[in-house]
Amino acid sequence: MKQMRVLIVDDSAFMRRVLTDILEKDYRIHVVGTARNGKDCLDKLADLRPDVVTMDIEMPVMDGLEALEAIMENSPLPVVMVSSLTQEGAESTIKAMSLGAVDFIQKPSGSISLDMEKVDKDIVRKVLIAGEAKVKPPSESSSERVRVPEDMKEEDNLIAIGTSTGGPRALQEVLGSLPGSLPAPVLVVQHMPRGFTKSLASRLDRLSEISVKEAEHMEEVHNGVAYIAPGGYHMEVVKHHQRLFIQLNESKPLHGHRPSVNVMFSSIAKLPDISITSVIMTGMGSDGLEGILAMKEQGRKVFTIAEDERTCIVYGMPKAIVKSGLTDEVQKLNKISRSIVESLQNKRR
Repeated sequence: MKQMRVLIVDDSAFMRRVLTDILEKDYRIHVVGTARNGKDCLDKLADLRPDVVTMDIEMPVMDGLEALEAIMENSPLPVVMVSSLTQEGAESTIKAMSLGAVDFIQKPSGSISLDMEKVDKDIVRKVLIAGEAKVKPPSESSSERVRVPEDMKEEDNLIAIGTSTGGPRALQEVLGSLPGSLPAPVLVVQHMPRGFTKSLASRLDRLSEISVKEAEHMEEVHNGVAYIAPGGYHMEVVKHHQRLFIQLNESKPLHGHRPSVNVMFSSIAKLPDISITSVIMTGMGSDGLEGILAMKEQGRKVFTIAEDERTCIVYGMPKAIVKSGLTDEVQKLNKISRSIVESLQNKRR
């Protein structure tokens, strides 16, 4: 079996050593080298030929974002960012996702974490997933903003989106193409830890015609607004007096996920008289499958869109839906927003 070749980029010699030790405990991974900063990384890429790069964000000479941009422009390959949990670190991490990074590793305690062993399994898992990811250089959105016909009725519609690895870029493409006059609220579960979803929502809000925000407990949902489940919380939807409200809870993770797409979809399955458009995009695993089954079993009017394998960073979650036979439409990423609006317009359920 061919080992995955990894280049570790961090300005801290301690962090380089810790990451090397963690990754090389797994027989499937070989650390081919380390670099002190972004420039050092770029100088070594041609000789070391890594399959994956782990990239610190804050470094002297050339930081991680600059190096990431150069890699994606000149020789795209999977990059996993290593991020500290600060507001600035979270914002930089979300920017890195939009620039083409596959995923990120969260340092448990600051820029030099003495306790990285707490997340060692997560580090290995994310690096292995990144090695299988299909990386393409980010480009200007190829989707045109979809328009809503003037005569479209604002009926009881709900759009629910689930995604994981590669999701921030996919969400930027889809939400950024939806019209501000969208006659439905949008509920989003993106697998992401605490502290990062607020920055994700803020960035998407700046880039979108619809409003995008981090969901809050017991807030009413409105058309033309996308609500992103906060990291560390399950997000459910309940109906009171013909109005929809968000409920957040910290019940145990489902299949390792909190927020979970299945939890959100299963709550929607209980809503009467709602037309649902469900969307599953790039991500590892099968989160969302059980929830869509629940919606179908409850007899809900649901139209399910899965992202096409050709545009997925990781073809796991959409693949599970397609293989189950529950998909109504398979679409490339730049066509999903149009399919969403058409599903509302045509009631193709």
